[in-house]
Amino acid sequence: MKFKRRTHTCGELRESNIGQNVVLNGWVAIRRDLGGVTFIEMRDRHGMTQIVFEPTYNPNEHEHGKKLRSEYVISVEGKVRKRPAGTENPALPTGYIDVMVDKLIILNHSETPPFPIEDMIDVHEDLRLKYRFLDLRRNEMQKNLLLRHSMYQIARKYFDENGFVEVETPILMKSTPEGARDFLVPSRMHKGKFYALPQSPQTYKQILMVAGIDRYFQIVKCFRDEDLRADRQYEFTQIDVEMSFVDVEDIFEIVEGLMKEFFKKILSYEITLPLLRLSYDSAMEKYGSDKPDLRFDLEMVTLNDVFLNSEFRVFKDSVTNNGIITGLLAKNCGNYTRNQLDVITDFVKKLGAGGLIWMRVKENDLDAPVAKFLSDDEKQNIIKKMNAAPGDLLFILTGQKIKTLSIMGALRLEMAKRMELIKPDSKPSLLWVTEFPLFEWDEETKRFYAMHHPFTSPRLEDVPLMETDPAKVKARAYDLVLNGNEIAGGSIRIHDSKLQSKMFDALGIGEEEANEKFGFLMNAFKFGAPPHGGIAFGFDRLAMLFAGVSSIRDVIAFPKTSSGISLMDDSPSHVEDKQLTELHIKIKN
Repeated sequence: MKFKRRTHTCGELRESNIGQNVVLNGWVAIRRDLGGVTFIEMRDRHGMTQIVFEPTYNPNEHEHGKKLRSEYVISVEGKVRKRPAGTENPALPTGYIDVMVDKLIILNHSETPPFPIEDMIDVHEDLRLKYRFLDLRRNEMQKNLLLRHSMYQIARKYFDENGFVEVETPILMKSTPEGARDFLVPSRMHKGKFYALPQSPQTYKQILMVAGIDRYFQIVKCFRDEDLRADRQYEFTQIDVEMSFVDVEDIFEIVEGLMKEFFKKILSYEITLPLLRLSYDSAMEKYGSDKPDLRFDLEMVTLNDVFLNSEFRVFKDSVTNNGIITGLLAKNCGNYTRNQLDVITDFVKKLGAGGLIWMRVKENDLDAPVAKFLSDDEKQNIIKKMNAAPGDLLFILTGQKIKTLSIMGALRLEMAKRMELIKPDSKPSLLWVTEFPLFEWDEETKRFYAMHHPFTSPRLEDVPLMETDPAKVKARAYDLVLNGNEIAGGSIRIHDSKLQSKMFDALGIGEEEANEKFGFLMNAFKFGAPPHGGIAFGFDRLAMLFAGVSSIRDVIAFPKTSSGISLMDDSPSHVEDKQLTELHIKIKN
């Protein structure tokens, strides 16, 4: 049905428009019939405007307006008036005016929605995802998508102003499985061969540096076939960045400048630069995480030196076997009941701890089940080392270093919740974690894997250790952490083919396998590869944090469920046998 082009959006009209004739297009959000007068809250993505059908003003359109129901699509023409005294709605920017309807056109009808199109609804997420086109009409969802849009524009403008070139890299690429599983795409023309969807543009952006692009960025889709969670999807978006002739400081300067722009323009908050830096070892020992949340002061304490000569077998074994004894102080929690302590003990046991040692701090003493195994000096040194006072509660874990620190780190976060240490107005915690190990050992396969990826450069002084003691090699790698979430990670890359071969050797990747998987990159390195490095932002996670929501699904227009299903369009789905035949694929029963 023909309708007039709108003159204003539903969030635009103000008292300055009183007396004007306007045309609005949108949806029926709320309908109220009061004393013969019909009030409609009309919505579009810009806001809401109240329109009014009065029998004494326009009897025909008043009668027509009785047909309106929730989510009907309408166009109205009418005159803006000041709302009668006492009927204003200060909560709406348009709340001091309404529109008297001269003409109504019903552009489309709607069935009754399966849930209300309003904020803060108590509806199962699966229903929201099945009817995502309705869910996205809600104001809070549209705000999230508009925030995401703003972040895209800020990033593009920032990188352009700093001399970066946006280059698109292929979506169909060679399978180089390192880390997560690839999504494979069968080739119709090349029987038995497959493309892969990129887990990241890593190899391509390094080749762009060899090609002389110098400063590259891209807002890019990436794909990883891994188990999903609240902050992970099969397909996700990165802000991908690479620079030539740089070292770590140059990367930090560019990234910190972008974060300053995000905070200023999205949250109206000024961050202080340069950002705090923590080494991986320090982050693990103090906070039990390589992505520590520093919005609260709950710091772990290493107690190995307190128990160097301990006769308590649990501590003695840890000191002898290069393990760790780590403690956590819970201020003023000495009144926790035995039941509360049992719940906390069960919490760490589920994470893999053998048990949890707890101690209540008394006047010059410790009340604990293990107290009888400790000397008076050890008790006093624990109190002193942990800066404890009467009424406090101490937790101690001991065992293999990284595992034990990680479990205590999880307990640290749990206690922060129980003690309500994270306030709504807490200052954002933004920091760098640096000096990661280059390799991590996998006990199951009995081999080293790259902690980041196989193109990460070792510290140059550690190169000799790659052959003699790989576990001690540190990487020129770095992660950016916001409120306990890793939001970006990168490294200075290996640009020398000989060092790259040494890296493959340390990872147990033979020459033939390396050539098969990465020969194109190794070949490029032979033709004058510059020193280079970069970083990639997890954009969905970044948008989630800036939007103040707890799931990346709330900042992605059409996400998958936790089991990888798109409920709206029912994918993945079966395909016809003809399609499989063309791709030389047969499904086994």
